[in-house]
Amino acid sequence: MTRFRSSLLAAALLAAVAVPATIAATAPALAAEAAAQTLSLAGEGSASAVPDQATVTSGVTSEGKTAREAVDANSKAMGALIDAFKKAGIQPADLQTSGFSVQPRYTNSGGGLSSSGGSDEPPRIDGYEVRNQVSVRIRDLTKLGAILDTAVEAGSNQIDGVNFGLADPTPVLDKAREAAVADARRKAELIAKAAGVKLGRIVTIVESGADQGPRPMIAAYAMEKAAAVPIQAGESEFTARVTVTWEIAQ
Repeated sequence: MTRFRSSLLAAALLAAVAVPATIAATAPALAAEAAAQTLSLAGEGSASAVPDQATVTSGVTSEGKTAREAVDANSKAMGALIDAFKKAGIQPADLQTSGFSVQPRYTNSGGGLSSSGGSDEPPRIDGYEVRNQVSVRIRDLTKLGAILDTAVEAGSNQIDGVNFGLADPTPVLDKAREAAVADARRKAELIAKAAGVKLGRIVTIVESGADQGPRPMIAAYAMEKAAAVPIQAGESEFTARVTVTWEIAQ
């Protein structure tokens, strides 16, 4: 009788161990099956709006025999440029230095020629070049052309470009996001129909990016006194991208 009871106990223990082991072995298979029963699609959407502001990068390049001379000349010119922007109605908060550099200017000494035909003396520094740039945010686009004229008249000899945008892009970005989700659903419904299945509930929605396309200044500008610079602001376009995952309803 004792031996019989021991056998029953051993069998019960083996069963208790075997059941969790079976569950553990089948768990990855069940997870893989669940993962296989989903459909993920990427969607992209865009929305546009007329810009209400612009950013201009303007600056001055100055030269001098010494670094100090070049910096002093540049500082004086940049001071006049910034004052001109302020007098044109630009607020201090909309002016930001975006670049400053001091670089040596090299030249060959004009000595004898080497056996290879080039100068046998290394280049030497014969002066310095200083560049200073300021980013200007213009909130009234009707003044943009006049402000560009003001910059040149005040001594700016470097205008890298004009970028248009929105002070608050959130509403336009939201429209782009809605369009991106609709695009993902359209693709998913098409694929599900072709596969003979139906879409279930949404499992995840991941936004993979939202950005504004570049809007540089369209009109070219001659660096000389002329009528107000002609500007075409066009529209600012925003793009959103999402990835949506659905369960597949059998």
